[in-house]
Amino acid sequence: MSVPADWPAEEAEALAVQKRLRPLVSATGPAPAAGSLVAGVDVAYDDERDVVAAAAVLLDYGTLEVVDESTAVGPVAFPYLPGLLAFRELPAVLEALAALRHEPDLVVCDGYGLAHPRRLGLASHLGVHTGLRTIGVAKTPFTFTHQTPGPERGAWSTLMDAGEEVGRAVRTRQGVKPVFVSVGHRIGLAEAVETTLALTPSFRLPETTRRADSLCRRALAAAVA
Repeated sequence: MSVPADWPAEEAEALAVQKRLRPLVSATGPAPAAGSLVAGVDVAYDDERDVVAAAAVLLDYGTLEVVDESTAVGPVAFPYLPGLLAFRELPAVLEALAALRHEPDLVVCDGYGLAHPRRLGLASHLGVHTGLRTIGVAKTPFTFTHQTPGPERGAWSTLMDAGEEVGRAVRTRQGVKPVFVSVGHRIGLAEAVETTLALTPSFRLPETTRRADSLCRRALAAAVA
């Protein structure tokens, strides 16, 4: 895996990229249609060796069966700085996505999109960079305020930041902690929630995320063995 030659190396450069890309995010668009191909991406790190492994797993949106999968392993591209995690992960994620045999109709990121202090989390950054439709489904609520959604599957509450709805806390399983859904690019928030529920028939996390998480961990273990 290679890091692009023009990739930001410092915080000021990365912040400038976020400022430039943020107005390009589109927060409208449909949910995937039946028969679509939906990808999940995730990364795992070995901080001692400064190595990152990314995985992309492509599923049939109707059956949730795996259609294809790929990995990429290489050096961490950017230091750890809150709000700038996309710059650490994107080079590996982009390479893993490029290795898939089919282009996904939508990509699910393990993280945030517009639910970000500068409204450009990993899902939005990936979407604008590639033109792909993306959503973010995170495990934790980051810094935003929200009410606890009802206990039933499908219940949700708004994620608020500075008076703006930036995402939703969504209950994907009865009585299980919610996930935190936000628009990435080229999809509406209600449609992002609809997609998340379609991808979580049995577990808290989307099948895309569960499978990509397992695959990137195996790829990292093999790379550093």
